[in-house]
Parts: sequence; structure tokens; C-alpha cells
Amino acid sequence: MAENDKEAAVAKEAYHGHDASSGSDDVEVGIVNKADPLHRDLRNRHMQMIAIGGSIGAGLFVGSGGALATGGPGSLIIGYLIVGTMLLFTCQALAELAVLYPVNGAFYTYVVRFMDPSWGFAMGWDYALSWLTILPFEITAASITIQFWRTDINVGVWITVFLVILAGIQVFGVRGYGEVEFVLSMIKIVACAGFIILGIIINCGGVGNQGYLGAKYWHDPGAFNNGFNGFASVFVVAAFAFGGTELVGLAAAESNNPRKAIPLATKQVFWRIAFFYIVNLFILGLIVRSDEPRLEGASGANTKASPFVIAIQDAGIKVLPSIFNAVITISVISVANSCTFGSTRTMQALAERGMGPKFLAYVDKHGRPLWCVVIQIAFGLLAFIGEAADSKTVFNWLLSLSGLSYFFVWGSVCATHIRFRYAWKAQGYSLDQIPYKPTLGVLGSYIGLFLNFLCLVATFYSSLYPSADATPDPQTFFQGYLAAPIVLALYLGWKAYSRDWRFYIPVHEMDLKSGARMMVVGDDEKMPEKTWKNLPSRIIHGLF
Repeated sequence: MAENDKEAAVAKEAYHGHDASSGSDDVEVGIVNKADPLHRDLRNRHMQMIAIGGSIGAGLFVGSGGALATGGPGSLIIGYLIVGTMLLFTCQALAELAVLYPVNGAFYTYVVRFMDPSWGFAMGWDYALSWLTILPFEITAASITIQFWRTDINVGVWITVFLVILAGIQVFGVRGYGEVEFVLSMIKIVACAGFIILGIIINCGGVGNQGYLGAKYWHDPGAFNNGFNGFASVFVVAAFAFGGTELVGLAAAESNNPRKAIPLATKQVFWRIAFFYIVNLFILGLIVRSDEPRLEGASGANTKASPFVIAIQDAGIKVLPSIFNAVITISVISVANSCTFGSTRTMQALAERGMGPKFLAYVDKHGRPLWCVVIQIAFGLLAFIGEAADSKTVFNWLLSLSGLSYFFVWGSVCATHIRFRYAWKAQGYSLDQIPYKPTLGVLGSYIGLFLNFLCLVATFYSSLYPSADATPDPQTFFQGYLAAPIVLALYLGWKAYSRDWRFYIPVHEMDLKSGARMMVVGDDEKMPEKTWKNLPSRIIHGLF
């Protein structure tokens, strides 16, 4: 009890910034269900683990194999580095908004308030749909991982088991989600760190009969495969692997101390990108050939084609492949758990703003959006499609809704931050009133938006021409770019419904006051002056 009382006091102190509209510290903007709002049960340690390892899953451990085979180790590193850099700036922009406005719905709410309600409607439902459709895929992937050990049990049995587990986690509300992510993320972090050490040993010839490898595979078969087509194809795989990092911003409404937890969690994104993705993938490209035939089956649901497992098998280590396969199983379950959180909170926020069925806005006394959870679990039943003969085709179309969606969401976050900063200045507010500011400020959002645009262009090209000698095929194109017409249909549909044909909200009409938790700066609380002289130390402090 003492610990809970202490954290409650810290949370209350964290909200000492006033609500500019009412002066009350108890205003919860965006929550219409006043009796039973979402609970603030996520602690700092939960936020840290969600940021570092929350969505490390099949996209890294399995999907990277397909990207390695298609683009080569050079394309793999560059593609993931570009997407990772873009996401770093995106998360910093989202963190500024989430600390200032810790409301449910996060980026969707900000897009509605600071850009355009119709575009916010499109982003919110596209994001919710992407998580809804990823869940059955992840459950199927988790079930197939069991076949690494047992092939005599039908996959449908494991699908049922994992669905029951996920439903059970939801019983404990956001605290259950946080605790599960804390434990599973710790396992994934240890596995990533362990593979880096093992990969160095393998590369130096410490185990197996391959001898010293060095950069051998970067010369034969080469660093880049399939020219620009192979390079462009990496971006969607990278987006799928990084997807979920923005959940830190979505969790702001349920953090007991967002002013402290969100900036700390955002800084961990740098470590996640640099250490758990780039370093792991660099070492992976050194010890696994990109023309390895077993990589051809590398997809999120085929763990036998995981380049991590292949590398360990080729080194002749007997037990470790099974251990790492278990890590992949845990990782996929973790991402499935994130699916339920991301979709349910977004749908609940949409319903609160009148952009979804009213019953979805219901939150029970334990802080659980029950009807949203029911819908998410119902979508999980689509995992049984895996028993059908043409299941691969069905899942390819389901996944086509998700990969590209992240680019639209991340680009919208950067654009929203730019618009917010412009309106903040135009309405006469000071930057000193913003509790958390990214190191590069709005410049980082411009960089993130530009990189998003490049990724969308590259993905468009690779959807038209997946290989150098390919001709445009409608099915291949829409499987890679289906999210774009869906976003456009959602956007125009809400424009027609609301009859608001403005392209954006004028800066002087933006609501910057409601729910704002501004920094109160007194004579004895001077903010440090920002100059070019202390820029290096500011960058280091901002990242670490």
C-alpha cells in the first residue's frame, strides 16, 4: 500500500501543470465515460519495457530473413536504419504531444485537433484495422512455431490455447498488459543481447566448422541483391518490424506519471533501434548468406526459415535452435498482446469522439474497454483460416492492410507536430511552457516526414516492380499498397459525412487549451537557454 500511495502522490505532482481551459487538475479530455475512465495503471518500468522491446517479434526474428534474401545485407541495414531514424524522430514528436496532452487515442486525437478531423478519422480507423488484422496472423505464427517441436498436434489446438491466454490477459486490464509486456520484453532483450555475443563468436570461428567469416558474405554473394528493386522491398518489412513503437504514446492516457515516464521511454527507442535491430541485423548479415535457399520461406509464420535459427543451426549448436525458437514464440505472443492494446484503445477513442459506434466507448469500472476487447478477440478467430488450403493468400491480403499503414501513421504524427508547433507560436504560447521538447525540435519532424515520403515512394515502386524484370501486376501491387486506397476512402467518406471540406484546421482555430498540462515556470525555475554551443550535450541528453 505504501508503494501505491507514493506512486499516486508522484502522479499527482506530475500533473502540477494547469489545465489552461479550466485550471483544474482533474480534467480528462477525451473521456466521455466519466464514471469509469481508463485507469492510469502503467508504471515507469512498464513504459520502459514497452518502448525497448514491446514490439520486437516476428518482423525482426523471421521477416528479416525475407528482406535479407531479397535485398542483401547492405539493403537490409540501410533500409532498417532509414526506417529506424524516421521512427526515432516520430516518437520524439509524439512524446512532446503526449506529455502535454496525455489523453486517450494519442496520435489519432492529435491529428483530429491539429490537422483535420477527416484525416484523423482515416488514420484512427486504418490504425485500428491494421492491429485487428495483425492479431490472427500473429496467433497463427505463434501456433506454427510449436511445429518446430511437435507436428502431431493440429495447429488449431494451439490457436485456441493462445486466444484463451490473450483473453485472460485482458481480464486484468491495462495493468495485465503492462506486466505481461514487462516480463516478455525482458526475455526478448536478453535473447537479442545473447545473439549479438553468439554472432560475434560464430563470425570469428569460435564455434562450428565454418572458420573465420569476417565480411565474406558481403562480397560473395554480395551486399546488394536485385538492384534498386531489392532495396525498395525492404521498407515494408522494416515497417512491420518496427510497428508498435508508437504504442508508448498511446499508453500515455494510462500511465500514472506521463510527464516522467514518456520522455524516459522515448529515449529508449534510440537503444532499441541501434542495438536490438541494427547491430543484430548487421551481425546476421555477416553469418548468414543472402542466397541461402532456406530463407525463401522466411515469413512471419514460418520460424523454420528464421535467419537467427538458421545461423545457430549452421554453427552446429544442438540445443540453442530450440531455445531461440521458444524466444520467437514468446515474441509473437507479445506482439499479439500489443495488438489487443493498440486496437482497443484506438477504437474506444474513436467512439468517444463520435467517429465510431457509441457502444465501443464503454469502459467498465476496472478501466477495460470491454466491447472493443470483444471485437479484437473476435478478429482473432480469423486465425482458424490457417486451416484452409489457400490460407497463405488470405493472410497476404490481411497483412497488406498493416505494413503500409505505419508509414501513413508515422508521417501523420510528424505533420501534426509541425502544425502544432506553428499554431503554438501563432497563438502566443512559449516553448518554455512545453514540458518535454525533442532535441531537434520541429526540424526532427520535418526529417521524419521527408523519410516517410521516401519510404512510401520506394514501396510504391517495389509494389509495381518487385523485381528488375517484373511487369506491373494488379494483385501484387494491391497486396503491397492496399492501405493507400483504404485510407483515401476513409478520408473522403468522413468528408462527405461531416460535410467539412476544409483541407486543414486554421492555426487560430486549433484548440490548444483543453487538457494541456503546461510547464509552470517561476522565477526560481528558469529553463536552460538553448544555444548552438550546448547542442552536442543536448543531443546526448535527449537520446540517453
